Amino acid sequence: MSTDWTHRLRLRNLQTLLSLGQTGNMSQTADALNTTQPGLSKWLKELEDDIGLPLFERHARGLRPTVHGQALIDHARRIEAHLDTARDEMLLLREGSSGQVTIGFAGASSVDTVPMAVLKIVDRLPMARIHLLENKINGLFDALNAGEVDVVVGPSEIIAHGPDIKSELLYSEPIHLVARIQHPIFQLKTIEWDDVLKYPWALWAKGTPVRKAFDQALSHLGHKLPPNYVESNSATLTTTLLLHSDMIGVTSQRPALRYSRLQLLGLIPLNLDVHGSISLYWRADAMDRIAVKTALDCIREVVYEFA
Repeated sequence: MSTDWTHRLRLRNLQTLLSLGQTGNMSQTADALNTTQPGLSKWLKELEDDIGLPLFERHARGLRPTVHGQALIDHARRIEAHLDTARDEMLLLREGSSGQVTIGFAGASSVDTVPMAVLKIVDRLPMARIHLLENKINGLFDALNAGEVDVVVGPSEIIAHGPDIKSELLYSEPIHLVARIQHPIFQLKTIEWDDVLKYPWALWAKGTPVRKAFDQALSHLGHKLPPNYVESNSATLTTTLLLHSDMIGVTSQRPALRYSRLQLLGLIPLNLDVHGSISLYWRADAMDRIAVKTALDCIREVVYEFA
């Protein structure tokens, strides 16, 4: 078995692997890459012989990556993402930019930590290109592992990750009930659970960290969710619903206090006695880029300034 098979791989070969992994079809990949199917089959067999592992399983309906093949495809995806970043970075630097950074975010950080950090980045690096991506934490981690995202701010749920990914806890804080400032609930002298459960609710989707914490607290207190509620993964959508209705919502302390200071949402004085935490994740191999390092610094500063 050859020990230097990687020397034979070229960018076109990586694109071939990605195409085969996506289509599972030898003919489609050959057409897309302007080559012949016999030539493609020969190249794949030689690569498998060099590596000493089967990369694809052959089925009547096409090809399916083996565990080994999927691992190599994942590497190819990361390499392609790095090359795309290098291309875009060079173009931006040529135009006088300070480079670029892609920040992924999920949950309550989308209405507090990340937007405030972006304002700091823009102030320090006016010519930097900032890309923002909102998604569920699992999707963001896939993109981070693939090199498509440089930094992720989200729930502290990910325990195991690759050696290229670094992390730190940003903060842990209480969960609060909130409603619009003019909500009739605030006209009551004392507010009990029976009072808030009479209203419709706007909740985070089931399975999200804030929702898990809320469901846990509600169960511990011996209450059940009201039948009339809306659930969403979008902080913007949920906030809009709260501001334009008598719905009651649940959010972590930072966005709750920021909305309270803006006289948009008020905190309902019922103790849930649960906490949620947010962590910062980033790629170690992106730290040599000034925009990425500045983004990490600004995110930390926003957190420390709030404390």
